[in-house]
Formats: sequence, structure tokens, C-alpha cells
Amino acid sequence: MQVEVILFTVNKRFPLTISRGTTAKTTNVWVKIVHNDIEGWGEASPFGVGNYGQSTNVIKDYLQQIVPFLEPFSPLQRQEVEQVFIKYQVPSAVRAALDMAMHDWLGKSVGLPLWQIWGLDRQAIVPTSVTIGIDTPEAARIRTRDWLDFTDVRLLKVKLGSPQGIEADKKMLLAVQQEAPAQEFFVDANGGWSLSDAVEMCNWLADLGIKYIEQPLVRGREEDLIKLKEKSPLPIFVDESCFNSKDIPRLASYVDGINIKLMKSGGLTEALRMVHTAKACGLQVMFGCYSDSTLSNTAAAQLAPLADYLDLDSHLNLSDDPFTGALLKEGRVLPNDLPGLGVKYSASAA
Repeated sequence: MQVEVILFTVNKRFPLTISRGTTAKTTNVWVKIVHNDIEGWGEASPFGVGNYGQSTNVIKDYLQQIVPFLEPFSPLQRQEVEQVFIKYQVPSAVRAALDMAMHDWLGKSVGLPLWQIWGLDRQAIVPTSVTIGIDTPEAARIRTRDWLDFTDVRLLKVKLGSPQGIEADKKMLLAVQQEAPAQEFFVDANGGWSLSDAVEMCNWLADLGIKYIEQPLVRGREEDLIKLKEKSPLPIFVDESCFNSKDIPRLASYVDGINIKLMKSGGLTEALRMVHTAKACGLQVMFGCYSDSTLSNTAAAQLAPLADYLDLDSHLNLSDDPFTGALLKEGRVLPNDLPGLGVKYSASAA
């Protein structure tokens, strides 16, 4: 198979602030593979967790290095290609783009969408949450109102873990709830709390009817999750603490769910492996995203019928998304009937 790499930049309608910083735009990588005159597409987007990150330059460089080793294979040889990834320690975002593209190629080669190839029920897809970043109470109100005016919002994900402390978190969350009294909420601290703050916040949030808390403690402090679970009335999900299926068994006894992101997992192959591992361990599953375009989020939506929760909203916050794909209906991100991922390129948006 032949591989082509294209960089593209996407800008957010509203910059997103979490406990680790603010993002207004990203340069992502569009990967095309061609075999037997069929083209498969994938996307890699940069991300960082603590001191660990995969920048656009890292992704681009690894792609250029790995392409010669992939040319002897066809997109049908995913197991063999996975061994190449392991041998050369290919970063997860690079693997995600290539794995995504091979799946897209497969669907196009047989003329079926991936969700149908997997035998999944598209009607089982739950509504996606939309995200409110860390901000002042008034700015958070404005952002909430924009989401409510923009689309049919059923569930709001509120980013907490403010550098100004948990009192600032409380004021912001109350402001958002007042602006959207009919919606359901969950909270993501992105590892921004200490154990004592997390215990206090989990009990305070439970009284407000919050559904669950995501990544309350920083990656690397997983042993403290045991103590938190003993004192928290809320379910605890992990994101930064869980990259792939190997992480799940050690986390299973002290969390309630995991957040799967294609850039962390390394693509659809590993994401599906993570779903089955998590379910076998009695955990719930959500799918999330980074600064992904419609291309990557449509790929994740192919597996969405298997998720208990969805947070696939990054493409909805882009002013210049170059792709069209999954449709937003009644708050749900639904893959279409087109073969493969079902994604098209829109030159007018790029």
C-alpha cells in the first residue's frame, strides 16, 4: 500500500481551557493509504498528558520513518502491520491514523460502513456530551448558552481543576448549571485535584446530581484512586490514567469506567480490544476525543453503539473543519450509511 501524509490546521470557535492549559488551534495529520485503487483515510491529532506528549512534528516524523516498512503490506494485513508498530515503537497517534485508514479502506472495498460490518446497532448510540472549559462563571455561562443555541444538548461535560482552586471550580459549575437547568452534567478535572480536594468535590458534586467524575487525580497517582473510591459517592472514570487495554486490569478494582480515545489507544483495533477488556472487568466505557476533526470522531462513532457515554464534540467546536461525516441528530453523533468511515473532504471548509 502507498501512504500519503498531509498536514492541516483547524481552529476552535471557542478556545478550550483545561487544568493543563488552553488550546485555540491544532495542526493535525491526514493520512491516506491507497491499494488496488481504493483510498482509505485516517487522522492523527497531537495530544499531551503531563510530561508525555505526541506533537504534530513527532507524528509527522514517525509517519515518514514507518512508511517504507508498510509498503509491502495490504490494508487487509492489520495483524502483521500491528507487529511492525510494536517492533518500531510507533506512537499511538501514528498507529491510530494508519489503523483508521486501513479500516476505512476495508469498508470501502466491500461497500459497507464499519458499524454494519461489526454488526452494531446504530440506534443504540447515546447522546454525546459537549464541553465547557475552565473559565470565569460569566464566561462559562456564555459558552453554555452558545452550545444550547448551537445544537440539541442533552449532556454537558464541565472542565474543573482550576489553578485558582476548588472554590473557583464550584462557582463556575453552579453558573453553568443555572444556565442549563434541564441538562445532565458530568465533570472532568483532568488530574487537577489533590486527593483531599477530590474527596471534598466528589461529595459536593454528588449533592448536585452530577453523573460521574472523570480523572480527578493526576496520572501517576493511581494508588490514591483506591482511597478516593472508598470516600466518593460518585462513579469515577479515568482518562489520562488509561491508554490501552493493558492498563485496564490494574485499574479495574478502584474505578468505575474508562475513557477511550483513538489517539491514546492507537486506533480502532485497540479501541475495540479495550471495550471488551473493560466490559469483562465490569467497567463502563466512554469514547472521548482531543482536538480531532470530523474524520477521527466519525471513526470513533463507528464503535459508539458499544459505549455507555460519549464525548465526541471536538469537531463541533471547529470553525474550519475540512471534513463531513457523522451526523448530529437529537444530540447523538451518528455514523452515516456510506462505506468505510463515511467521511468526505470539503474543500470549501479547508
